[in-house]
Order: sequence, then structure tokens, then C-alpha cells
Amino acid sequence: MNSNTYQNPLVERYCSKDMNYLFSADNKFITWRKLWIALAEAQQELGVHITDEQIKELKVFKEKINYDVARQREKETRHDVMSHVFAYGEQCPTAKPIIHLGATSAYVGDNTDIIIMTDALKIIKNKLINLIYVISKFCDEYKDLPTLGFTHFQPAQLTTVGKRGTLWLQDLLMDFENLEHQLNRMKLRGAKGTTGTQASFMKLFNDDHNKVKLLDAKVAEKLGFDTTFAVTGQTYSRKLDYEVLSILSGIAQSLHKLTNDLRLLQNLKEIEEPFEKNQIGSSAMAYKRNPMRSERIASLARYIICSVQNTAMTTSAQWFERTLDDSANRRIVLPEAFMATDAILEIGINVCSGLVVYENMINKHIEAELPFMATENILMEAVKNGGDRQDLHEKIRIYSMEAAQNVKVEGKENNLIGKIVEDNSFNLTKSEVGKIMNAFNFIGRAPQQVTEFLHEHIQPILDENNAVIGIDVDLKV
Repeated sequence: MNSNTYQNPLVERYCSKDMNYLFSADNKFITWRKLWIALAEAQQELGVHITDEQIKELKVFKEKINYDVARQREKETRHDVMSHVFAYGEQCPTAKPIIHLGATSAYVGDNTDIIIMTDALKIIKNKLINLIYVISKFCDEYKDLPTLGFTHFQPAQLTTVGKRGTLWLQDLLMDFENLEHQLNRMKLRGAKGTTGTQASFMKLFNDDHNKVKLLDAKVAEKLGFDTTFAVTGQTYSRKLDYEVLSILSGIAQSLHKLTNDLRLLQNLKEIEEPFEKNQIGSSAMAYKRNPMRSERIASLARYIICSVQNTAMTTSAQWFERTLDDSANRRIVLPEAFMATDAILEIGINVCSGLVVYENMINKHIEAELPFMATENILMEAVKNGGDRQDLHEKIRIYSMEAAQNVKVEGKENNLIGKIVEDNSFNLTKSEVGKIMNAFNFIGRAPQQVTEFLHEHIQPILDENNAVIGIDVDLKV
């Protein structure tokens, strides 16, 4: 690490090695060379005079990038692609005449971006599956544990801890489905020429339309793609960048919401993210256990969400067949959006695989609020025992206000149930009221919903992708 120059925190602190490599110089320029090899092979197969020796020479130096030559050449030409064509030609004198034959810069630049984004989406997919897996285990384990539900962050009807977790999973399931759809739609720019008309390749193949179309298809196949964009300008439509980053934004939105919930639950002392033995929560307050990993996810998630606006502006600002005002921008926004998404997924796996649930505190909060929620059930039972519904309703209203005063103003426990039991007009014993007050009477179908959701919607995905479940996450900080 060079301490006197800026270091990107995504690289130094957050992003995994596998994602970092995808956006490295080595992977980029090796992919350029793979594209030049694929182009030469396809042209040879379609009758262009390119020898086996030339292609073999290209393959020998595919991963041996002579950066010094390329950098020096770019200083002179101010053109990165032609500098690397030159550098490759220096290593491959026999193949030099046919490198980049008929192609434009976007042939390597755009196709490489698509290849890298596709590979990056596959990494994101695998980590998303692992996050879904650890949350699904949490949901199943706590599907029966009642907890206060909240609307407007005010106590509402009960739910269960596992059912709340399925709300997180539902969002991530939608993200997974969108990601799968996007992966199935990924296609190369292909070999389209300078303005997308394939005019240079028409010259190369003596106006043979069929061979030019086959060239496009063969290049795609050699790079592992089923198809290419039907039409392009010099570049593929930048709307693809917007679509891809929208997937990342969706994941970021889901994780931001999840970690907001965790941060609130940690304040309530009901659920905590993992806290390591030697971890320091605060430099000033030694007792603190801050939800710093959840906060880091939220922080990076906002960065990802904002990045989509960048791609939307770039898409809308393009002129005709191409302008270059996208280039410098995309060099930053595409890698960093993927790196940040990779980071929040890894942190999310780390957090959700080690959540600590404090059942006694959850029960304490239920006991403080359940008397208010149980009043309707108590009223119905009292009416069954011969009480007057209108009179009892008024008494419950008065007792509820007094109990709320007792809690909010006096700081005492909720005494609503005691007032009801002591009032003979309700004709209910403490034991009878206790049965009504059982928290499980108020959770509806929450446990069954968890089981059904996991079985019908989550488990098929986990079964289909079982081979990628169980990745090791090692956070740097």
C-alpha cells in the first residue's frame, strides 16, 4: 500500500478478491486479447487468410501483457486501444498485421465491459444465494417466536421473528428473479464495425452478408454468449448499463431496509448483529455495542442506489452513434457499483449468519403491549359470560387510558389486565384472562406462512444452486 496516494476504500477495505480481480487491469486486457483471438479465429474460419501460426502466436502472449510498451505508446497516441494493439504486435510480429482486423475500439472495449459485467453478475448471484440461505435458516428457526409487529414504528399486532425475516427474504427473492432475468438477457455487442453498420467487415468478406453475420455469431459463441445485440451504433446501448445497475440498486435497497430493521431491533435490545470479543463499539463509550456492520451496509447501499442515476444520465446523453462523454464516467461507476454490492452482500452474510436473538427482552416488550391488543378478545369472552358489550367496552376504554397513563407518565408497568380481573362485571378469572393473553393467540398464520414461503419459493432456489452455498466470508475490517 502506497500511503502517500489515495487508495480506493472499496479495494482496500470492502471488496472481495474475486470481484476486485474482475475489474483489474489484467482481466481487462487479457479479455481484450481473447477478443482479438476470437476475431482472428472466426475470420480464418470464414475464409480470411490468417494462418494457424499467427493465431498460435496470439495465444502464447494472451496473458503476458507488456504494460510498459502499452503505457509508453499511449503517452504518444492518447489512445488506449491502439496502444495495446501496438504492444500486442510487438510481442507477436507474425500476427501483427491481422490484430484488430476490421474492428473498432468498441469491439474490445464494449465487449469486454459486457463480459466482465456478466461475470460480475454471476458472483453477485452466488453471494445473493448465500445470503438468502442464511436468512432462510434464521426464519425457520424463529418462525414460532412471537414478537411485536410495528407499523409507523408503533406497536401493532403480533407477528413472529421468523415471519419478519421473510419480509427481508421476499425483497431478496425479487432481486434474485430480476438478476436471473438480466443474466439470461446479457448479449455481446459483437463485431459491428465503426458505426455499427459492419461496413469494414463487408469489405473484408467481399460484400458477403452471410459471412458478416456469421462472424458476429462466431465471435459471440467463442466468448460464451448465445447472441449479440441486433443493432448498435459504435457502442452498445448504454441502457444496458442502466439495467444492470438497477439490479444492483435493487439488492442495495433490500439490504438497506433489512439493516434499518436490525439497527432498530438492536436499539430495542431484541436482536443484535454479531459482536466480537475484542471489538470496540465506541472510542469514548466503552460499554457501547454499535451495529457498525449494518451501518456499513446502509452506507454503501446508498452509494449503489445513487449510481443508477449516473447510468441513467449517461444513457440519455448519448449523441447519434456515439460520443465519448460516457467513457471516463463508466470507468468509475461500473466497477465501483459492483464492488460495493459485492461488499454489502458479504457483510450481510456475515451479519445474518450470526444474529443474536434475546427472547426474554422480546417477551418483555410483548407483555408491556399485549394487554392493549388483547382487549377485543377479552371483551368477546366477557360478553359470552353474560356481560353487556357497551358497558364493558366503555370500562375497557377508561381502564386503557388509565393504564397508558400509568406506563407513560408514572413509568410503571401496564396494569390494564389487573384492573379488568378485579372488575366483577367482566366475570373473568385471572386464569381465564391468562389463557386469552397467550401470545400465540395473536400471531395468526405467521408460522405457517414462513414454512410455506420457504418451502414453495426459497427452497427450490437453494436446491438448484446447492453447489455454491457455503462460501467463506472474511471481512477485512
